[in-house]
Amino acid sequence: MTQRLVIIGNGMAPGRMLEHLFEQAPGAYEVTIFNAEPRVNYDRIMLSPVLSGEKTYEDIIIHGDAWYEAHGVTLYRGDRIVEIDRAKRTVTSQKGVVADYDRLIIATGSNPFIIPVPGKDLKGVVAYRDLDDVDAMLAAAEAGGDAIVIGGGLLGLEAAAGLKARGMNVTVLHVMPSLMERQLDPAAGYLLQKALEDRGIHVLCKANTKAILGDGKVEAVELEDGRIIPASIVIMAVGIRPNVQLAKDAGLAVNRGIVVDDGMMTSDGHIMALGECAEVGGQVYGLVAPLYEMARIAASHLAGDKTPAFVHSDTPTKLKVTGIDLYSLGDFAEGPDREEIVLRDATAGIYKRLVIKENRIIGTVLYGETADGAWFNDLKKKQTDISEMRDTLIFGQAYQGGSPLDPMAAVAALPDDAEICGCNGVCKGKITSTITAKGLTSLDEVRAHTKASASCGSCTGLVEQLMTLTLGDKYNPAAVTPMCTCTELGHDDVRRLIKAKGLKTIPAVMQELEWKTSCGCAKCRPALNYYLVCDWPDEYADDYQSRYINERVHANIQKDGTYSVVPRMWGGVTNAKELRAIADVVDKFQIPMVKVTGGQRIDLLGIEKEDLPAVWADLGQAGFISGQAYAKGLRTVKTCVGSDWCRFGTQDSTGLGIRIEKFMWGSWTPAKLKLAVSGCPRNCAEATCKDIGVICVDSGFEIHFAGAAGLDIKGTDVLGLVKTEDEALEVIVALTQMYREQGRYLERIYKWAKRVGHDEVRAQILHDTERRKAYYDRFVFSQQFAQVDPWSERVSGKDKHEFKPMASVGYGEAAE
Repeated sequence: MTQRLVIIGNGMAPGRMLEHLFEQAPGAYEVTIFNAEPRVNYDRIMLSPVLSGEKTYEDIIIHGDAWYEAHGVTLYRGDRIVEIDRAKRTVTSQKGVVADYDRLIIATGSNPFIIPVPGKDLKGVVAYRDLDDVDAMLAAAEAGGDAIVIGGGLLGLEAAAGLKARGMNVTVLHVMPSLMERQLDPAAGYLLQKALEDRGIHVLCKANTKAILGDGKVEAVELEDGRIIPASIVIMAVGIRPNVQLAKDAGLAVNRGIVVDDGMMTSDGHIMALGECAEVGGQVYGLVAPLYEMARIAASHLAGDKTPAFVHSDTPTKLKVTGIDLYSLGDFAEGPDREEIVLRDATAGIYKRLVIKENRIIGTVLYGETADGAWFNDLKKKQTDISEMRDTLIFGQAYQGGSPLDPMAAVAALPDDAEICGCNGVCKGKITSTITAKGLTSLDEVRAHTKASASCGSCTGLVEQLMTLTLGDKYNPAAVTPMCTCTELGHDDVRRLIKAKGLKTIPAVMQELEWKTSCGCAKCRPALNYYLVCDWPDEYADDYQSRYINERVHANIQKDGTYSVVPRMWGGVTNAKELRAIADVVDKFQIPMVKVTGGQRIDLLGIEKEDLPAVWADLGQAGFISGQAYAKGLRTVKTCVGSDWCRFGTQDSTGLGIRIEKFMWGSWTPAKLKLAVSGCPRNCAEATCKDIGVICVDSGFEIHFAGAAGLDIKGTDVLGLVKTEDEALEVIVALTQMYREQGRYLERIYKWAKRVGHDEVRAQILHDTERRKAYYDRFVFSQQFAQVDPWSERVSGKDKHEFKPMASVGYGEAAE
């Protein structure tokens, strides 16, 4: 008989628990999840790469909407549980939803600790726990200025590195004498501080915060010694506390965390707890490996197998900052009953320390060279007597026996039960046997079937070595990467086969190309939707469900659940009528923030969802259409005033920019597309860091392409010089169409150009006039179907999609 399983929280631990449960007891439970965050399950330990720009939110989604649909899971997003009635076995949500349960799992995670200093509640003081915090930091980084991170632990340093990568001036304040003192000894802490300072991050240890200063918002931080440091944002990263209030209010046993036994059962036999909120064996955990072990045990018990029990084991600590290799495990404190083996290489920046007790490793600290971490961990777990290898132990596994071994031989020498992936507890034997049994040939396949390197990714090198060892020449790391785990085909093959086979619907693609899942996932559906829109503009109907939330509601969702609206201003030019219309809308709907964007437009922020159609209607009466600031398509064409006004202007840059924008708006592209036109080489419109740019010169128009001004700061390359506006327009449009047809979904134009070759782009667009005209004509044809203003469609009722909340809808971004 199917039982009702209700889960409070939708983090990594309950997500992994459900994966195990659906494998062990399919159909045994009717699952309902209440998530306080307005989104699907994502990999929180990869928030740091999102902050730094190395990944996007879409990259770190663990379970997209299709996964919930496929398993019949009801997911309530942005709806926090406020009461557990143990007598009635019900939970009640903040929005009034009441759900009955036979089994209840509490996975409420933890709350950030905010140090109780004056000014802690000022605007601009943020914690670092979830995607909303990252979004707040990204918004601050976009404005620039000074960031202060309070806390020199893992999260604090990752936040500092991410904000520095985004261009902010960053200072880390740490109250202890050295960084990460819980995981590193002072020597490694020193090396870490030096590496961060070499990156331009200011580090102040022994720095005690006295107050956060500001009038309504953060302006500075005052230290106990009287120093005052300017700040436009302050990140609190000083620790976490288990979120236990809900359990406490329900009368469950609570200490630091929700008390559970080694089977994850609370003091109520119908309620389990797991994750950062749970306390097992007197300990609470914050690293992912023990949380996943809790998930495995809870799933087994729910499936009827009561034998698995949670046992404490040390978990390695690794810092997710690109270019800094750090590994820490176990007990490295000094003591009269211990000895240490230390290796220092000052030139190479390498430090290794092993703490030995009774000829057994009890602690490891590695900095700069961490490849032997898994081996040292294996020796520690097995309590191996290291007496006979003492002289060479510190040099690592490859040097045992008196001479260095080939790295592959060292990996081969690892026993099958050696742990490779600490996050997911995956051993060598599991990886190699799965590769052989299932015929896996790619890293993504190994990740999908074993979870090895699927979390923080720090063990990827070891996993690839095992693949080489197991597959030999059959493994080619440079081979095509599948576009997702639903298919073995890469993006380029999928695009080619869509055209070759004449596939014109998503179901047709999945059937004919032998998709492994019934309805796809958060990665492939939006990509397929774009490819079909691009290839069959007159036949394919855009699949609303395969769009991200911003694209579905034609506005950008903000961290508080409101939306921002950006009307299109052609070339950044406006007039009194338009400005009055914007002012009237701001007053009428009490819009709290009006901001000029970097693309020379005006952003209206803080609009409630139900007000969007009315806002659009009022703006539409003044002649505005959607600026599509949310789109994977043309965003803006930035211009300077050009020859009409500027004494240095050589051409009418404003007029050309407006002409380009009016010609090209509405078309979908693989990723966002930003253009600019500067009226002279002084480049006031910053055309040389855009996807496509134009520099007007005396002899015509110099076309630029493949620039970047985000995490990757890259100047454009010159495509070539053309003499007339008409020719400039044709070249820009043809280049865009070439990118549309060849670019992989979410691949920015500079990455596409690097992949296909800048010379190849020049050959096709500048030198092959027939091919250029063909690209141009295909773009013009597609614009017949693309230039439809979504705001007016929605206001007029032609767009039938409603703004209704759904348990599982859309991909990659926060839910409606």
